[in-house]
Amino acid sequence: MRKPILIANWKMNGSLHANQALLVRMLARLRPFRKAVDMAICPPFPYLFQVRDLLGYTGISLGAQNASAATSGAHTGEVSATMLQEMGCRYVLVGHSERRSLYHESNGVVGARFRQVRSAGMTPVLCVGETLEEREQGMAMAAIESQLQAVIDETGMAGLSDSVIAYEPVWAIGTGRTATPEQVSDTHRAIRQFLERHEAGLGESTRIVYGGSVKAGNAAELFQSSQVDGGLIGGASLQADEFSDIGTALANTVAEPDSECDTLD
Repeated sequence: MRKPILIANWKMNGSLHANQALLVRMLARLRPFRKAVDMAICPPFPYLFQVRDLLGYTGISLGAQNASAATSGAHTGEVSATMLQEMGCRYVLVGHSERRSLYHESNGVVGARFRQVRSAGMTPVLCVGETLEEREQGMAMAAIESQLQAVIDETGMAGLSDSVIAYEPVWAIGTGRTATPEQVSDTHRAIRQFLERHEAGLGESTRIVYGGSVKAGNAAELFQSSQVDGGLIGGASLQADEFSDIGTALANTVAEPDSECDTLD
């Protein structure tokens, strides 16, 4: 059975004072379901040390928001995967739609970043998703499959083993719009079927989470499908009560698993 995972992406937000206040309240509220749900906090690079120390021995993992496609050298402004591993990171986001759209990271660049994260012994969280135009044209899965294929081309199927995939429809990130539970479940199932066609068992074993305007008010409905293994949470992760309520909704799926779509068609 896949263990649910909840990942906080703070994006470019925070300060030393705000981070401490947020985590003190958040960690207290997350305590009841730390064993049922894997959790990770991905702060901006300058706060990795602070957040690592505040997380301490809570069992909640440290994550980073990106990693360089290079191992070292003349790459001003980049941070290598080995540096992140040395800081204590366990998870690294790769290919977030904001990186793809605002900073023009191609599928090939994302694949190279993914490979570096795996080589450094960390777990990549590969973000995939379609634009509104691609969805309206019926090209959503073609776009997602091309993003997955770029990673397969870099690492082979072994690279996706034990990784996390985050389905984030671009049109639902930071817009207040959310994909319907049916759209999310159907897309997750299609991703699993794509993986299964390449390697038997991989579709069933891979954790696939949803991200895109997830809030406490819609989390339970989004997490009700057994195709959905958790969430990658942006804005709501900057509010301790909101994020912990999302965590509660996810933990409840462990206590009362949904029987829908337990197997691939």
